[in-house]
Amino acid sequence: MDLREQGTKILSRFAAVERDLQNPDVVRDISRMTALNREYADLKEVVTAFKAYIKMLDSKEEAQQVMADPKQDNDFKNLAQLDYEEAIEKIPAMEDELKLMLLPKDEDDSRNVMLEIRAGTGGDEAAIFAGDLFRMYSALAAVLGWRVEIQDASETEKGGYREVIARIAGHNVFRQLKFESGVHRVQRVPATETQGRVHTSAATVAVLPEAEEIDVKIEDKDLRIDVFRSSGPGGQSVNTTDSAVRITHIPTGLSVACQDEKSQLKNKDKAMKILRSRMLAAKREEAAAARGAQRSAMVGSGDRSEKIRTYNYPQNRVSDHRIEMTVHNLPDVMVGGKNLFEILNALQRADEAERLAALAE
Repeated sequence: MDLREQGTKILSRFAAVERDLQNPDVVRDISRMTALNREYADLKEVVTAFKAYIKMLDSKEEAQQVMADPKQDNDFKNLAQLDYEEAIEKIPAMEDELKLMLLPKDEDDSRNVMLEIRAGTGGDEAAIFAGDLFRMYSALAAVLGWRVEIQDASETEKGGYREVIARIAGHNVFRQLKFESGVHRVQRVPATETQGRVHTSAATVAVLPEAEEIDVKIEDKDLRIDVFRSSGPGGQSVNTTDSAVRITHIPTGLSVACQDEKSQLKNKDKAMKILRSRMLAAKREEAAAARGAQRSAMVGSGDRSEKIRTYNYPQNRVSDHRIEMTVHNLPDVMVGGKNLFEILNALQRADEAERLAALAE
């Protein structure tokens, strides 16, 4: 199927979605409306690009007709020649852009995310590094206009996190961050090191698409809810009431605890959001495995045990091991700067290139 034929089908589907969104019966169906609004947003970008592509093809054809018409004067033919040359120059790039847009979409790309960062090997230094990573993603979110809301956090006395879970909301958050899941390794001299030796520590990052209630059905009878007193660094009590909440999904054994809020109700709400997102992620992984479609892609599978990146402070470099990319401006990466964008964009391009190559086989 050529691009024109594919584009025509996209236009037809876009018109059908527009009609459905104006249908009173659809408007009353929240789950249907949510799905249609997502599809509309995805299709609109493709439709805009396809219309521009068709316009450029038409311009090329019209220019060729003018140039071949013996009745046209030279000035008009010269203008047509310029239009033709512009079309010849722009059409290949427009075709490449459309091919990328027409790749099968990750249905989760437009979702918000649950970002989970945990200290790994390295003791206090690993916890400090987990905090550094959280601040890096928070800085990136600020640049992109995303909203960061801490759902739960377990801080250490030295200013790091044993674990921090945050909701990040905004435009295409999962699309931008989905390749960040895995083991992040840091090499540097810890503040507590007296002999100047470089230590290697690690933290794990998990980026989960945020689930909505319509995505994962959870029965009350399948939940066990425990309440307890929240604690801070060193285990000391920071609250005089049992406001912390632990929710266990009995059929799967998944368990989530939240103690960040002083309100038991708010902690329960946050814990349910995290639980739904973890269950959705597990559901997606099971479906992919059942289809045999879990690619061992160049950019990784999202396996949290996979070492994906090293942050080397003495050599001022950050290396992504999946795409063999290194940038030599570590401070810029850690403040969510241009060099972090370069890494994220390179991961997107590597994934797109692999998927295009798979379609061509």
